[in-house]
Amino acid sequence: MPNKVEPALTEPLFQALQKERFVTIATIDHETGGPNVSAISWIYAPNEEHIYFAVDNRSRIIQNIRNNPSIVVNIIANESTYSISGKAHIKAEKIEGVPLKLALVDITISEVRDVMFYGSKIVEEPKYEKTYDAQAAAKLDNQVMTALRNA
Repeated sequence: MPNKVEPALTEPLFQALQKERFVTIATIDHETGGPNVSAISWIYAPNEEHIYFAVDNRSRIIQNIRNNPSIVVNIIANESTYSISGKAHIKAEKIEGVPLKLALVDITISEVRDVMFYGSKIVEEPKYEKTYDAQAAAKLDNQVMTALRNA
């Protein structure tokens, strides 16, 4: 039986997007017209219909969104894998109060699909660690996530 397609984030996914976490972002490449996938961690859901994320404002993700706003966020949470589709727009070219030149992107969600293969579940979510100065990373992460929450 196929999984139900939701028009917005479910409560467990909304809760999963209240903190920094590993996700992948798929956009349409502005040069090739093919898929482009990037991993990011500065992501936040202000409500069930939107997702914000921060990325370097010179990134290929930003160039791709300017050319085609279609986007997919892939997240592993709640013992499954989800594809969150929508339209992205650049809400701010540079996020204030953050030392890096980061753009704030707002995704308006159109659908959420559970895309985990049949008869399985995720038993451990991906883990990562920042490989540069731990104190600097924690400070920057806090600045960026605070900016996303206050956007």
